[in-house]
Amino acid sequence: MHRTDRSDRLNPERPASRPAAAPAAAFRLETVLLAVTASALFAGGILWLLGDLAAADLCWALGTIAAVCPAIGWVLAALRHGHAGVDLIAVLALGGTLAVGQYLAGALIGLMLATGRTLEAAAQRRASHDLRALLEHAPRTARRRTGTEIRSVPLADVGVGDLLVVGAGEVVPVDGRVVDAAAVLDESVLTGESAPVERVRGQLVRSGVVNAGGAFDLRATATERDSAYAEIVRLARQAGAESAPVVRLADRYAAWFLPLSVAVAALAWLLSGSAVRAVAVLVVATPCPLLLAAPVAVVSGLSRASRLGVVVRDGGALERLGRARTLLLDKTGTLTGGRPRVFDVAAAPGVEPAEVLRLAASVDQYSPHVLAGAIVDAAHERGLEPSVATDVSEEAGRGAHGVVAGHRTAVGRLAPGTQVPEWARAVENKALLDGAAVAWLTTDGIPVGAVLLRDPLRHDAPRTLRRLRTAGIGRIVMLTGDRPEPAREIAAVLGLDDVRAELTPADKVAAVRAERAYAVTVMVGDGVNDAPALAAADVGVAMGARGSTASSEAADVILTTDRVDRLADATVIAVRARHIAVQSALGGMLMSLAAMGAAAMGLLPPAVGALLQEGIDVAVILNALRALRVGHAGRPALEPAAEALIHRFAAEHEDLQDVLQAVRGAAACLSDPGDSAKALESVRNVHRLLTERLLPHEHAEEHQLYPALESTLGGPEATATMSRAHAEIERLARRVATHLSLAEAQGTLAPEQLEDLRACLYGLHTVLRLHFTQEEENYFSLAP
Repeated sequence: MHRTDRSDRLNPERPASRPAAAPAAAFRLETVLLAVTASALFAGGILWLLGDLAAADLCWALGTIAAVCPAIGWVLAALRHGHAGVDLIAVLALGGTLAVGQYLAGALIGLMLATGRTLEAAAQRRASHDLRALLEHAPRTARRRTGTEIRSVPLADVGVGDLLVVGAGEVVPVDGRVVDAAAVLDESVLTGESAPVERVRGQLVRSGVVNAGGAFDLRATATERDSAYAEIVRLARQAGAESAPVVRLADRYAAWFLPLSVAVAALAWLLSGSAVRAVAVLVVATPCPLLLAAPVAVVSGLSRASRLGVVVRDGGALERLGRARTLLLDKTGTLTGGRPRVFDVAAAPGVEPAEVLRLAASVDQYSPHVLAGAIVDAAHERGLEPSVATDVSEEAGRGAHGVVAGHRTAVGRLAPGTQVPEWARAVENKALLDGAAVAWLTTDGIPVGAVLLRDPLRHDAPRTLRRLRTAGIGRIVMLTGDRPEPAREIAAVLGLDDVRAELTPADKVAAVRAERAYAVTVMVGDGVNDAPALAAADVGVAMGARGSTASSEAADVILTTDRVDRLADATVIAVRARHIAVQSALGGMLMSLAAMGAAAMGLLPPAVGALLQEGIDVAVILNALRALRVGHAGRPALEPAAEALIHRFAAEHEDLQDVLQAVRGAAACLSDPGDSAKALESVRNVHRLLTERLLPHEHAEEHQLYPALESTLGGPEATATMSRAHAEIERLARRVATHLSLAEAQGTLAPEQLEDLRACLYGLHTVLRLHFTQEEENYFSLAP
């Protein structure tokens, strides 16, 4: 399938059955040709063994004729597109064998030609579909308000200035402005961001977004054709139509091999006066290594990739992926998990963070909101049991509230006019610095805590990008519709070459086109808003496990598992498959050149040359099949016991998050000189948590997990730096214990202890966070 075919599956106006019709018909033709040539060769061989040479020649001649007829059609089709491919050499060789009566040689060439075409067709026979999701998501009608009457009308009848009603859960039909109260919207279809946003009265709302709150009125500012969502569809069509067709790997090498073969054959005929020599040259020059090497290696690569949960639409996409040098990535759902998670809990003085999270979950367990789900999940992960809440209700854009243990409890935004206490200002600063969302917990109208949430970086993202650079990707850029601050933070952590934030779908397409001007470019995304950019790239890769159908339909490569490291697997496979294809083709051509020289000197008659060519083909095929044995595509293999340990310690990391919060909370308490008793109690609590939970975890990792990973990672040196971190954690824990012993002896924390103890606790918190992150990226990401 050529790249120009991608515009077909991105064109919603085209019938769904048509894009796949031509590849399917071609596949049937080549399958029939393979069956005919194989049958003719086999039947002729049987007759030859029985002594009926005339009948054998007839069968072989028929097989040759059966191959030469479609081959002429392929050559003419190639010439119409301005290039002569390897099939021209095959036609010359087939015609030559018929002319000089070398029918066995012709039948062998015909079989090899049919085999190569069939393999190539199989590699390209990935059905393409229309980008149905774009149209399925878009509404067909709108509810228009005229006076007190609300009537459903066709979307095409909506005009600028019409007043529309958008109900809860409905898709905004056209671009417009909010008329009445604030609207809470899920804009992920356009921006990729999962967190709902609020649009107040007078603000612009783009079509295609989903109403995540209560019903609101919208004043249309554009018609259906001029709205944002229609533009996405048009961008997808244009991007697909602009994509250049793929030239077969074999055809690229034929550019010089074809004239060379014809020249050697003509020279042999001219110098010897024997047409048989010329035919013999053409027979051994028949580009079976070219016809077979690339398809076999590509099909092997496709097969290997599919076993790892990577669906590649055709062989051309795999080959382009193997040549890619620039990688463009969406942020949300690609580099991050795509769903918010709790990363910190703050509490008012006298309140425990765990109690804040438990109370928040008690109310939010009744809410379908994405942030509420993250809070409830975090409470369950930390073993907290939410209470039963009564009289629960939810206000769009404000959060949920109910009665818990006799107290009016609310989770979400602070009500207007609520006085923000001093401790809460630090929470606001932290949320701003970390690019986090804040869900405030209030009891009887008084703020008592806050839950901070953000979309975390995937644990496997850093390892994936390192492997991609090793595989040949030289430039990695993030393209995101998110705000610049969180985008730059992730880019800094991952060492990206550039980051572009607050992009619209059109901006992403423009960025892809700019990068394509310099190198073969891969675009990775998961949302409908990424579909046009995926179609515009040389290779579009969709996170298909949780991504939108639209992005999957626009992509060349689909990762069916929710792991971004499969992109590195696919790239390693593509690079290796292409390397093997080139190696096999060049090696086969060098052997063919040697045979051509022998044939030109009269040492190889056509039939013997054909058999020799078969030997070359077998060697080429066996070498190309090495693409099936890619091993683990660059990822170390794990023993079952090591994998089980990884899952165990990954779960313990989740359980230990409250320990990290307690360490930092104790350090903060030491900054309050007015309450030394509370500060001492917080240090006692930290010492207990370190002794009972954290240090046993680190000891078990050191003596169980790390030895189990040594064979996978290449020896004890691979875990040496992590072991050094364990030693530093233990040293800081002992220092905390020493300070606590001194304080217990004195009955209080002495002033001269405070600075060192505070530095010790903050340092321990920093080391633990870094150490946990390194283990999650380097070790835990190895396990499925």
